[in-house]
Amino acid sequence: MTKKDRYQFVIDYFSEHAPDAETELLYDNPYQLLVAVILSAQCTDKRVNLTTPAIFEQYPDAESLSQASFEALFPLIRSISYPNNKTKHLIGMANMLVHDFNSEVPLTVPELIRLPGVGRKTANVITSVIDNQPNMAVDTHVFRVSARIGLTTNAKTPLQAELQLIKHFPKALIHKAHHWLILHGRYICLARTPKCEQCGITQACKYYAQHFGKN
Repeated sequence: MTKKDRYQFVIDYFSEHAPDAETELLYDNPYQLLVAVILSAQCTDKRVNLTTPAIFEQYPDAESLSQASFEALFPLIRSISYPNNKTKHLIGMANMLVHDFNSEVPLTVPELIRLPGVGRKTANVITSVIDNQPNMAVDTHVFRVSARIGLTTNAKTPLQAELQLIKHFPKALIHKAHHWLILHGRYICLARTPKCEQCGITQACKYYAQHFGKN
């Protein structure tokens, strides 16, 4: 199977079986999504979703969060991974939104990565989820799944994987393909014990061919 055929198989499968794939983070506006994505680094979406309601109730917007003290915010995210750094990042992010962006979440990657706690992956998530921009956030799931299937080849870094993926996925589908790969990695193509028997794309998967010799 050629790479072009492999991509087409993946697109056809997920277009049919996961046409409405979207982030599992709960949010009502760009500010809330930005907070949630910052908190989600090396943490499960489930844990983030349990944590953010209290934050959003006490700090409903960038202005209120910018005025939070470390001592007041930290207890609300104590259960999240790396709570010290993330507490500082959230307060710093809110301050920059207020002072540099008129309290509005910017929707370009270069502007977003200026914010404390926001790297390229987070910026890609925000722009693709909020604005359907053709940006591919490569987390551990996307990196693993795309390599296993054979969508990426010899990618050593998330950026290398990102550039390969956006080259081959149709531009209009990139924001959705991000969720296809994340959710597939979260529930089917697990890191240690992938559930190949439940997978609908084994016919196009290099990992499956190498380990089971069936395609």
